[in-house]
Amino acid sequence: MAGPDFLKTLSPQPKWWRYFLSYASFLLCSATAKMKVTGKWNLPKKGPYVIASNHFSYFDPLYFTYGAQKPLNFIAASDQEVKWYFLWAPIIYGLIPVDRQALAPSSIKKAIQVLRQKEILSIFPEGMQTSRALQKPKNGAIFLSTVGRAPIVPMAIYGAETAWEDLFRGVRPRVRINIGKPFGPFDVKRTKQEKTKMLEDAGHQLMCRIAALLPTIYHGVFLGDPTIDTYKLENGLAPKEIKQRPFKK
Repeated sequence: MAGPDFLKTLSPQPKWWRYFLSYASFLLCSATAKMKVTGKWNLPKKGPYVIASNHFSYFDPLYFTYGAQKPLNFIAASDQEVKWYFLWAPIIYGLIPVDRQALAPSSIKKAIQVLRQKEILSIFPEGMQTSRALQKPKNGAIFLSTVGRAPIVPMAIYGAETAWEDLFRGVRPRVRINIGKPFGPFDVKRTKQEKTKMLEDAGHQLMCRIAALLPTIYHGVFLGDPTIDTYKLENGLAPKEIKQRPFKK
């Protein structure tokens, strides 16, 4: 395993290399999974913007790059342990390390710099989690979008939860990626109390927008929120419902 001391040394690889890897991910994902991307027309033609996705699987960053097909700058928690057989990905692609226990100004500065250079920032607003249904978000995606004056594009990835088991059984997993319409950024000129409330409300909106791109069974703590149907109409797409998750509890 690799711990925080190593992860904190990483940074995004050069843009040309990440651009090349987007094609490599396309070939790898196409060869190992049955892929389907819907809503790609919602991606702005150029940056800056933030893409925010759910995170149910260790394979999500690979499918994230497949869905975007653009050079991305991933934000990832550095205060964790990464198993050796997943370590190749952050080393090859790079990332902006963030210590969730003691957020460093330098991490925020690097992320904002990405947006100022009109590039794309990629983030999993829930952080790394083991639940395979939506959970409450951290404030990172909304905060960076607000400070960087960049819209957020919601993305949903599902079907990757069993990719590891499926591949060992010789089965290509069915992975679906849905991309919603951009929204934001929000007004940052508020009092401290108003800003806290704004981040909370906008974070809730983000997760409901992601939920609108997922079958109902994945909605988790946002199940039943009335705004989800509104966002489905806004996106012009609705994921096909499934009766059972493609994995054992």
